[in-house]
Amino acid sequence: MAEVWLCRVQSGSTSRLQAGPGGFRVAIMVETQAAALVLITLIAAIVNGTLGYGFSSITVPIALLFLANRVLNPALVLIEVVLNAYVLWNNRDTLAQVWRRVLPIVVGLAPGVAVGTAIVSQVNPGWLRFGTFVALLPLILVQAAGYRRPIRSERAVGAVFGSAVGVLYSVTTISGPPLAVMLNNQGYPKRDFRAALGAVRLAESTMTAVAYAYVGLFTTTSMALIPWIVPSILVGVPVGAFIIQRVRVETFRRVCMSFDAYVVAFRLSRLLGELHVVESAAAYLVMVAVSVLDTWLLYRFFSQPASDQRLRDESSFQVSPVGSQFRPE
Repeated sequence: MAEVWLCRVQSGSTSRLQAGPGGFRVAIMVETQAAALVLITLIAAIVNGTLGYGFSSITVPIALLFLANRVLNPALVLIEVVLNAYVLWNNRDTLAQVWRRVLPIVVGLAPGVAVGTAIVSQVNPGWLRFGTFVALLPLILVQAAGYRRPIRSERAVGAVFGSAVGVLYSVTTISGPPLAVMLNNQGYPKRDFRAALGAVRLAESTMTAVAYAYVGLFTTTSMALIPWIVPSILVGVPVGAFIIQRVRVETFRRVCMSFDAYVVAFRLSRLLGELHVVESAAAYLVMVAVSVLDTWLLYRFFSQPASDQRLRDESSFQVSPVGSQFRPE
C-alpha cells in the first residue's frame, strides 16, 4: 500500500498506475489515500490550533496505515517547523513569562535529538513508542483526574526531560503527550501553556530537521507529501485558534488530557498488534478500558457545580514574577 502511494507522489499522475492489470482500481486506491491524508491532517490541524499541539499525534498513527515511516516523518518535521512557529507567534505576548522556565528543556533537546536521529534506522521505534506509552498513560490519567503536584526543582528535571523528549520526537515525530503532561503538571495558565509548548516544539522540530538533513532523510518522495498537507493546515489551525478563545482554563486542561489519553491508548493498542504482543482484536481492550475510565472522569468533572469549577480555575497554579516558583492564587 505504501509503495502504491510512493509511486503516485513521485510520478505526479496516475498514468503509471493505470498501465498494468488492475491499474484503474489501484488509481482509485491512491486517490482515496490522498483524500484520507487531507482529511486526517485537517482534523489534526484543528486539534493543533486548539491545543497548541497534536498534529503529529493525530496524523502519524493513522497515516502510517498507508505510508512508510521514513517517508512520512521528514515531511511532518518540516511542516511542524512552520506550524510551531505560527503557534509561538500567536502567543508571543506571554513568551517573556515562560522562556526561562522552558530553557532547560530546550537545552536538553539537543543531545536527545542527536541520539534519536542516530538510532532511528537501527532500533525498532515500535518498542520505543510502546515503552513510552506504557509509562505515559498512567500519568495522563492522573492528570485527567485533576491531580497535580508541581515539581519544585524544575530546572534540573527540565534538562533530563528535554533529552528524553528529543529522543522520542526525532524517532517518532510525537512529543505532544509528554510535553502536555509536564506543562499541565506545572500549572501553566492557558496562554503560558501554549507559548511554552510552541517554544519547545519549535526548537525540537528545527533541531530534528537539521539532523534529518545531515543524515539524508529528506527525499523527493517525502517532499511530495507536503502539497497534500499544507491546505489542511491553512484551514484547520485558524479554526482551532478560534475555538480555544471560548474555552475555560480548567476545561482546556481536562480536554487536553482526555485527548492525550485517547491518542495514546489507540496507539498503544495498535502497537500491541504490530509488535505481536497480542495478535487479535483483544489488543483494543486497552483503548476500550481507557475510554470508559476517561469518560467517567470527564463526567465527574462536568457534573461539578459551576461554583466548584470556578474555584478550581482560581486555585490553578500561576507563574510567579521570577518564573521559577509556584503559588496558589
